[in-house]
Amino acid sequence: MRTSGARSRYKRLCRGEFITTENTEDTETISVISVTSVVNITGRFAPSPTGPLHFGSLVAAVGSWLFARAAGGRWLVRIEDLDTARVVRGSEEEILEALVRYGLTWDGDVVRQSERTALYDDAVARLRAQGLAYDCACSRAEVEQAASAPIGAEPLYPGTCRNGLAAGRTPRAIRFRAPDELIVFDDIVAGHVEENVAKQTGDFVVKRADGAYAYQLAVVVDDAEQGVTQVVRGGDLLSSTARQIALQRALALPQPDYAHLPVVLGQDGRKLGKRDGALPLPSLDQARIRDTLAAALGFLGLEVESGSARDMLEKALSLTRGRRYATIGQQNSTGEE
Repeated sequence: MRTSGARSRYKRLCRGEFITTENTEDTETISVISVTSVVNITGRFAPSPTGPLHFGSLVAAVGSWLFARAAGGRWLVRIEDLDTARVVRGSEEEILEALVRYGLTWDGDVVRQSERTALYDDAVARLRAQGLAYDCACSRAEVEQAASAPIGAEPLYPGTCRNGLAAGRTPRAIRFRAPDELIVFDDIVAGHVEENVAKQTGDFVVKRADGAYAYQLAVVVDDAEQGVTQVVRGGDLLSSTARQIALQRALALPQPDYAHLPVVLGQDGRKLGKRDGALPLPSLDQARIRDTLAAALGFLGLEVESGSARDMLEKALSLTRGRRYATIGQQNSTGEE
């Protein structure tokens, strides 16, 4: 995957306007596009109920809420609970209550992926009808052994089952036949991105061996069905976007705008762990809500006076609307001691 647009070139959001840049040899041209004049914005926040709200997730929630509300749009909440083995009982309720305490109110009903498997069944059937999905008998260990990839990178699927299962093999998962073409998109924050999915990851799983639908498929189906036009999320998911666009094209679904916020890092320089950044409900008194919300806004480049969560968010919206640029993500720390 190739990207352009370093931290110093992060795009700005100003009252529903996306600031895009175009480089020449010695200049950078900035053009302003009014999103609200083109489409009604619908954003979303989609946490997994695997524990309490996490500071990195709070940053994503605040960022997506601000992007949508600054454009006068809707903001939805979806619970991504397909990976039942990781779901922690009571986490959904705790996350939703935490959002309320932070003043992050949503529109419409909360949607749960575990209640939407019929939609995913239909999507896979459509892919199969086009010859774009096939059964795979490979285990994760077999793929890793056969594939070659840099240490820490996702292995490139070698296409073992692409042309049919070997004699005696039993289907385990379902894979999407990745197109051998360059997928190009402009991320509002990360800039210009290019990736050939077939060469980067190869054919990828859309239904797992345990019977659960894969994140890549479910999120594409859900965003389209819910009318999501703007996906604002953590930068660790940028590498998933080309795969999701490939699925959108195969299923003739609309492609939302994407904005991948900087990943929140811990003091060791690594992505902040859930344990270190957890925000359990019992700890969320008014003082901690105020401090952590200020830290999340500060991480996104918005400094506001302390107050109630509602007042702080209103000030952040006013600040975003009231100045020419609201720079997203000029810091890369938790904001907490």
